[in-house]
Amino acid sequence: MTHEDYFSGSSSLVPSGTMEDSEPLLAVRSKVMLLNGVGPHTTSLESEMVDNFRRRLKYFFMNPCEKYRARGRKPWKLMLQILKIAIITAQLVSFGLSNEMMVTFKDENLMAFKHLFLKGYTNQKLGHYALYTKTDLYDHIYYIIDRYMNLHKLTVGNHAYERMNGQYTPLTVCQEFYRNCSIYPGNDSFDIDPHVDQDCISVQPMQTLDNSSSSTLVNISLEFNRLLSVTTYLTLKTINLQTVRHHELPDCYDFHITIMFDNRAQSGMIKIEVENDVRIYECSDWNVEGTSGKTDYLLLTFDSLVIVACFTSLILCTRSVVSGIQLQSEFTIFFHEYYNNIVSWSDRMEFVNGWYILIIVSDMLTITGSALKIGIQTKYLTNYDVCSILLGTATMLVWIGVVRYLGFFKKYNILILTLRASFPNVIRFCCCAAMIYLGYCFCGWIVLGPYHDKFRSLDKVTESLFSLLNGDDMFATFLNLRYKSYMVWFFSRLYLYSFISLFIYMVLSLFIAVITDTYETIKRSQQDKAPVSQLQSFIAECTDQPESGRYQSEEEPASCCSSPCSCFR
Repeated sequence: MTHEDYFSGSSSLVPSGTMEDSEPLLAVRSKVMLLNGVGPHTTSLESEMVDNFRRRLKYFFMNPCEKYRARGRKPWKLMLQILKIAIITAQLVSFGLSNEMMVTFKDENLMAFKHLFLKGYTNQKLGHYALYTKTDLYDHIYYIIDRYMNLHKLTVGNHAYERMNGQYTPLTVCQEFYRNCSIYPGNDSFDIDPHVDQDCISVQPMQTLDNSSSSTLVNISLEFNRLLSVTTYLTLKTINLQTVRHHELPDCYDFHITIMFDNRAQSGMIKIEVENDVRIYECSDWNVEGTSGKTDYLLLTFDSLVIVACFTSLILCTRSVVSGIQLQSEFTIFFHEYYNNIVSWSDRMEFVNGWYILIIVSDMLTITGSALKIGIQTKYLTNYDVCSILLGTATMLVWIGVVRYLGFFKKYNILILTLRASFPNVIRFCCCAAMIYLGYCFCGWIVLGPYHDKFRSLDKVTESLFSLLNGDDMFATFLNLRYKSYMVWFFSRLYLYSFISLFIYMVLSLFIAVITDTYETIKRSQQDKAPVSQLQSFIAECTDQPESGRYQSEEEPASCCSSPCSCFR
């Protein structure tokens, strides 16, 4: 037993001995203090300093309401977080409505382009829209050119050709083909040079057809035995005027449309794929009558307010995290000097408030997203996707942070405690279950992929098995494998029944049991109200209530416990 062990003012932290040994221990302690010149006054001073440090720790782990009752300090961080929830949600709703109009405009234009440029197109999936004859391919290519040349006569929207440097951007038709390819399926022979060449032709949009077809204006020759694809590139411009009704300046759009006739499989079916690459930018010359731009300034001011609030929250939460780390260092040194004991890692992490880390991340995302939103509103930026991800994630974290304040009530706090306590076990359990899940994914992909669309690619397999795990679309999965060969049918039944039985009846039940067991443990510990760690045991010895007035004194300097012996001497 060391000299420092006797300086403890707490009977619960005595390193050895029983209640019967208390008197001999006190006698030995008194002799040691007399030999070292430590009197009763010094002992009481040390005990008071230990109590003060214990009181500092208890105050640190109080919730904002308790801190207010203890020292009368207003919970500024709590009020700021409540304000943030309101303004960030309002900001997200405003941006979401604007983003919704943009997405709707893009989708409707893409659908219009499909009906405008694809011959005989109906509202069906493009995966099933294909051509099967040479004549159909020629007809569709010339149909696209005809429609493009007569755009102003056909479209009901505000579409126009792109013009750069005083010249219109032409429509381009490119074909890709093998450099040399001679195929004789009847003789089971072929001669091929796998190098791919490309040949393109351009069509100016302002050329007149004079009531003749585009085949007389453009000559396209295709060699189907070595043809890989035919791709048509065209660019159209338009303006999204619907934002005017919502007091937003309209944006100008460039639609870079790609229509690809895919023959790379050379299976007799040429699939048609349409892609639309959109570029959004500020119109160069605009005038909206009856508006003064006041609403735009209000939106910019509101976004600036959000940035200021989040930046203030970021500073306050960062300061709290730093204070917690400093107090953790003091407690670690204190425990080592007085009790010759090492503080566990779990006790150290108690000083790092995970909710503050969550708020800091949310504030950083909100500040960045709000800056991008201001750039979008002022038309300097047009990247809606990045801004949506940042603001959406930030708002999600802000609302998750509301759970922290519900945790101030003991009946609601059990959810947070259960999630935190069960997280390590859940991660370990998921890692083990993932190995089995991946095994089924690879097996289903390689065996059932040729016979079922849901197992055709690895990402589809993972999605299909996860759907089966949640009881979704089971009968359709069984049904599509019913009329295969007997060997495939037998294997599919063995595969599906074993997966469903293993994961739904065993893995999922065990997963729920892990969380339920943690919930029962937390519930019992709350009923017993017994400390479960060294830190909690040390703080529990402080019985001062927040209303006692014992917390009114200023906090001790951070360096006080960096060398406890020198402090108390």
